[in-house]
Amino acid sequence: MPRPIQALIHRQHLTHNLQRVRAAAGDAKVWATIKADAYGHGIAHAFEALRAADGFALLELHEAQTLRDLGWRGPILLIEGVFEPRDLELCSRLKLWHVIHCTEQIDMLAAHKTHEPHRVFLKMNSGMNRLGFTPAAFRSAYARLAALPQVDEISLMTHLSDADGQRLGADGQMHEGADYQVHTFLQATHDLSGEVSLANSAALLRHPKLRADWVRAGIALYGSTPDAASHSAADWGLLPAMSLHSRIIAVQNLQAGDTVGYGSIFAADRAMRIGIVACGYADGYPRTTPTGTPILVDGQASRTLGRVSMDMLAVDLSEL
Repeated sequence: MPRPIQALIHRQHLTHNLQRVRAAAGDAKVWATIKADAYGHGIAHAFEALRAADGFALLELHEAQTLRDLGWRGPILLIEGVFEPRDLELCSRLKLWHVIHCTEQIDMLAAHKTHEPHRVFLKMNSGMNRLGFTPAAFRSAYARLAALPQVDEISLMTHLSDADGQRLGADGQMHEGADYQVHTFLQATHDLSGEVSLANSAALLRHPKLRADWVRAGIALYGSTPDAASHSAADWGLLPAMSLHSRIIAVQNLQAGDTVGYGSIFAADRAMRIGIVACGYADGYPRTTPTGTPILVDGQASRTLGRVSMDMLAVDLSEL
C-alpha cells in the first residue's frame, strides 16, 4: 500500500466560502482566484465547488485550457497577463481577458493580429511595487490601449498591499492600510471609464466600501483568514477547504533528557510517549513548524515535537 497520508479536499467548504464571499461582495461580481492549481487544491477538484463565481482568475495558460475543458464558458482573467507574444493567440482562441501591467505587454498587443479585440485590465502600481504602471504613467498607458483596434474594453485595477491591517501614515499616525492606495488610485483614474477591481480577500472582508465592480477573492475561498493578526478564519465565517490526514507508524517511550529529531531541539523533561507520523516536509508540511504546533490525534488535541523531517514528524501522546 502507499504511505498512509491523504490531503482531503472539502468541496462543500469551498462552496460555503464562496457564498460567504458573495455575501460580502454585495452587488460586485466575484473573481474566484484559482492560481497555483487552485492554491494547491487542484482546479479539477475546486471547479465544481466554485462555478457559481462570475469569473476565474489565474496565472497559467494551461490552467485556462483546463477550465475550458471542464466546461467553463464565462470570463477567465490572466492576472499577470501574457509573457510573450504568442500567448495572445491562445487568449484569442480561449477568449481570455488579461491584465496589462507594463509597456512590453502593450507592445505585444499592438503587434497582435486578431479578428476579435481583447478585454484587458490595466493595472496601476498604487504602492505594492510589484506590477503595474505608476499613477503618473497610468493615463498614457490607458490612452495608448484605447487607441488600439486590438482592444475592446479597458477595466481598471490595482492590488492593495495593506488591506489586512493598519499602516503608518506620513502624519505619523496609524491609518487603515488600504486608504493611501485607494486615494492614489481614485485620484489618478477619476475621469477614466471602465469597470474597476480593487478588493482582494482582505479588502473584501474588512473594507466593504471597496467592492467596486469586481472583487478578487483568493485566500478566503480556501478557508484561510486574510488578516490573521486581527481575525481568525472562524471570525469571518470561513471553513477550511483542505485537511491533511495520516497515521502514527511508530511509538517511542522517552525518559527525561531524551531528545527528539534532527538537531535535538526538543528534550523531554519527564517520561513521555511520542508518536511518529508519516508526514513531513516532502509532503508540504513546513519544515520550520516549531514544537507545540497544534495537531489532532484521533480527534484529540495534541502538539508536534522537535524538527519536522522529510517524511516524518513527532507528536506528543503522553496525555492521550
